[in-house]
Amino acid sequence: MKQILQNVRNGDLSIAQLPRPQVQPGHVLVASRCSLISAGTEKSARDLAQKSLFAKAKERPDQVRRTLQKMRQEGIWTTLQQVREKLDDPMPMGYCSAGVVIACGDGVQDFKPGDRVASNGSHADVVCVPKNLCAKIPDGVDFDQAAFTVLGAIAMQGVRLSKVTLGETVLVVGLGLVGQITVALLKAAGARVIGTDLDPAKCELAKQMGATEARVGVRAAEVETLTGGLGADAVLITASTKSNAPIELAANAVRQKGRVVLVGVVGLELDRRPFYFREAEFVVSCSYGPGRYDPQYEEGGHDYPAAYVRWTQQRNMQAVLDLMGSGRLDVSPLISHRFAIDEATKAYDLIEKGEQPYLGILLDYPEAGSSRLANTISLKTEAKSGSIGVSCLGAGNFARMVLLPRLCQLADVSPQVICSAGGGSAAHVGKKLGFAAATSDATTVFNNDSTDAVFVITQHHQHAEQVLSGIRAGKHVFVEKPLCMRTDELLEIEAALAASPNDTPIVMVGFNRRFSPAAVAVRNFLSNIIEPLTVSIRFNAGAIPADHWTQDDELGGGRIIGEACHAIDLATYLTGSPVVRVFAESIGGPLAPQITDDQCFITLRHANGSLSNVAYLAGGDKACPKERVEVIGGGRVAIIDDFRVAEGWFGGKKRKLWKGGQDKGHSDELVAFVDTIRRGGEAPISWEDLRSTTLAAILAVQSLREGVPLDLLGWEGATSVSDEFIKMAG
Repeated sequence: MKQILQNVRNGDLSIAQLPRPQVQPGHVLVASRCSLISAGTEKSARDLAQKSLFAKAKERPDQVRRTLQKMRQEGIWTTLQQVREKLDDPMPMGYCSAGVVIACGDGVQDFKPGDRVASNGSHADVVCVPKNLCAKIPDGVDFDQAAFTVLGAIAMQGVRLSKVTLGETVLVVGLGLVGQITVALLKAAGARVIGTDLDPAKCELAKQMGATEARVGVRAAEVETLTGGLGADAVLITASTKSNAPIELAANAVRQKGRVVLVGVVGLELDRRPFYFREAEFVVSCSYGPGRYDPQYEEGGHDYPAAYVRWTQQRNMQAVLDLMGSGRLDVSPLISHRFAIDEATKAYDLIEKGEQPYLGILLDYPEAGSSRLANTISLKTEAKSGSIGVSCLGAGNFARMVLLPRLCQLADVSPQVICSAGGGSAAHVGKKLGFAAATSDATTVFNNDSTDAVFVITQHHQHAEQVLSGIRAGKHVFVEKPLCMRTDELLEIEAALAASPNDTPIVMVGFNRRFSPAAVAVRNFLSNIIEPLTVSIRFNAGAIPADHWTQDDELGGGRIIGEACHAIDLATYLTGSPVVRVFAESIGGPLAPQITDDQCFITLRHANGSLSNVAYLAGGDKACPKERVEVIGGGRVAIIDDFRVAEGWFGGKKRKLWKGGQDKGHSDELVAFVDTIRRGGEAPISWEDLRSTTLAAILAVQSLREGVPLDLLGWEGATSVSDEFIKMAG
């Protein structure tokens, strides 16, 4: 399929050939028929992308602070590489689309294949959209009009926040697409509308859309005159400018106790006095309405009950379409240009050059055909030769910035197929790293005859199923932590391994710390000790939002299962013994944050009598080094400081065990995995250790809930898997 992408580094646009996305749970797959270019928003995105790196930094000082902090923690070179990768990431353009449903994901009952819908899909032949960001197109409304739905919802949310009632007078400042639709909605609501813009043609168009009066450079005194000395009951600012002029006009034009709603983007150096003396309300409208940017609503598909939130973003979208269906909202006068998707760059050139007036620019798409629905594409790159074919599920930040570049540099590796649910990131990363094909269909990876090993670098809730698919397909599997999130999944994976033939595939989890030079040096330093050790591992993990997917029990499993497992595995490696008991406690009390699991201590007892303590702490300052490891026993002390240095004390003397740039073992773990596939022999991490670490992380969360220590050996299935279960799984 074709999709319009923008290079974030320089603003260049391309019409890329990508795999068709797979429909996801709670999502709707839509074959586009028409999409609308939101000229203001999309031009702003291009303008920012075309700026120099220094100018970009001035626009986003928050990102500069994060980059400087990352440099202090991970080094200048590593950070610059990651910044370059991020800037090289293509950005899909567009968010106003209309088309026909071709598939529905699990949990979607509101829509059926064949339904005509409007959505916030990007400019692409096929889009996968959350169900709460779709609305059905009524009979009689064509795709051209329906493509305006999202902009209509933005305008409608502004109108709702203005609390306009029948007969009131409203000033609309800025008469672009959103401003024109705002005028029409206010007219439909029975309001008297005054409009103003710098463009005389847009003022004339506003009159056609329903404004009583619209002129260039309307002043507050004129609004007062037009309202019999009262002033505007409400002012909606739909302009896009850095100037403070719109907010100054609004403050002086609104009546006493009136309402000012900011829908667009303008300068916000507010003068308190006019708002104070008028006691006027000022509110900033958030996009399409309630639910916007709420992952539970948008991605999770959880609707707000209408009794409590009458107008969500989806209900706003549907209301706009219903007004179109009844004939009370006609956006056809706003259409100025039309291009086929193949000629989309001409549309953006029109906006960029500004040589002729434009307003609503539509992109048309052909009806869906087999070529548009292909979920696998050849990347037309000569696959790197190598004895071991590798394919990958997942093309997110960690995959493309950390793991895959290291993997694809190995001499024995031949990259085959890379997969992502949307297809776009797989194609982008695949081209850069020399993969032969990109796909959105995971089965293509498992069915690929040239693939010897599958790398699973997806969201945590997908790991268990994808590991099982790899085992059953006879592929070696490298899965980024965690191996799985539940004990039943662990049992099923173990059963699948037990039921596989003699040439059992290697399963490895990305517990990279044990492969770091610092950890290896400490292990060697302690190798002659036969008595139990004590290990203390502190993670200054840093806070992440409570609504981040890793904090979600269903998607990420929480940060103990998702990241503290690294420390559990490292403790297992340093002590040379698996965990047999776990106890965990976290912070609490009335002043505790919403998430407390990521501020906890986990105590681990190992089979050889060693004792470990993992302090996984998200309440600190990220400027402090993230990880510190201390091992004491047998008259020796060893310390790893953020995997930059390892030191040891023995016989009254201090010695340097290792020192270098921060190295957490990512490269060495890949070398170990690939070498084992090539040469045979024992897996780089034994199944006993993988199983122990995974189970300890899962039971640590259970210990938090129950407040008691939990024995791994007392867990059903911990010592062996029953023959009956193996038969069932096999």
